Amino acid sequence: MSDVAAVEQFVKKYQSLKTEIAKVIVGQDEVVNQILISIFSGGHALLIGVPGLAKTLMVNTIAQALGLDFKRIQFTPDLMPSDILGSEILDENRQFKFIKGPIFANIILADEINRTPPKTQAALLEAMQERAVTVAGHHYKLNLPYFVLATQNPIEQEGTYPLPEAQLDRFMFAINLEYPSFAEEVQVVKSTTTDVQSKVNSLFTAQEIIDLQQLIRRIPVADNVIEYAVSMVGKTRPNSSAASDLVKEFVDWGAGPRASQNLILAAKTHAAIKGKFSPDIENVQAVASGILRHRIIKNYKAEAEGISDDQIIKSLF
Repeated sequence: MSDVAAVEQFVKKYQSLKTEIAKVIVGQDEVVNQILISIFSGGHALLIGVPGLAKTLMVNTIAQALGLDFKRIQFTPDLMPSDILGSEILDENRQFKFIKGPIFANIILADEINRTPPKTQAALLEAMQERAVTVAGHHYKLNLPYFVLATQNPIEQEGTYPLPEAQLDRFMFAINLEYPSFAEEVQVVKSTTTDVQSKVNSLFTAQEIIDLQQLIRRIPVADNVIEYAVSMVGKTRPNSSAASDLVKEFVDWGAGPRASQNLILAAKTHAAIKGKFSPDIENVQAVASGILRHRIIKNYKAEAEGISDDQIIKSLF
């Protein structure tokens, strides 16, 4: 099948996928879009939201609709790296045998990732970057597609360990979850307080998702779009001559080259789901907030004056 026909087929399947997810998840359309763009671009996502906004349900539903193996890890202050990766035990023949941890699945929900100390957070780093883990000197490949969705609770800062910048950079998207609207909340209460269970059908196989990730990478991008993305990321760096006044005044550190790569990959996926065969500047702008939000380190002055990440990102357009 030609790439053009593959993109057209992808648009149809994407719409069916959104319909399946909407059986369980009310509203949150933009959040679901960003998670799916992450998956089809081959990236990871960080969900930031207060408790009770159905973050776990959303990830579970998306995993079911994509036909992928799903595991949830609840991060706690006493969680050890071996609890995530797995460990070696002596079997009945006095031989060491590796028991796989929950990280061996296609979609990992790392729940409340900022509740666990840096040593355990770091256990995820190799898995996220290399799609492999090393335990007791042995290298184990993870099943593809492999995708980490982490959640972070922004209000309970008691007993939390902020994610290091190097790990934040591994996430393609940082997605803010907001409270539902009045009508959406009414719909949520109606659909969750009866005995009716919605069944989500699997629409993809793991191999189809890998093929789609490769299709996205083959989509051509015009030089001016790549230059736009790179210059936008360059403008987030306060010591750059291109930086806006807002950036110079309120930002300590800007985004690195990984942001430029992610902007282009996500823009390709965003274009493909709209049925376009090449992304343009509008597609880059559509994904910019989620990709730059966690890569811009604001200074104390920005916090004091209530300048949001999104205000700074909009000024780059």
